[in-house]
Amino acid sequence: MKTKKEGKYCIIRSNGSGVWAATVKELDGDTVLLSGARRIWYWSGAATLSQLAKEGVKHPNQCKFPVEVDEVMVFNVIEIIDVTDAARQNIAEVPIWTA
Repeated sequence: MKTKKEGKYCIIRSNGSGVWAATVKELDGDTVLLSGARRIWYWSGAATLSQLAKEGVKHPNQCKFPVEVDEVMVFNVIEIIDVTDAARQNIAEVPIWTA
């Protein structure tokens, strides 16, 4: 099955590195090159990644989304979900989490 994900802002779930919110730069099998990527370490106020991709989160101050990185290669991708414009804005407004 071929899909056109390059250039789209998506939620990416992988087997090894967890969940990311980013623009898909390149997709090759189960490997994806992401740009403008934030790891979604912990979220609050969305029951599933599907809801997060559609609506964003309801409790942004309780989420743990670290700083955005310019580019990252993610292997063993098992799910890619398109993100709505509203959810993308919501994700961008989550404060940067630091330890």
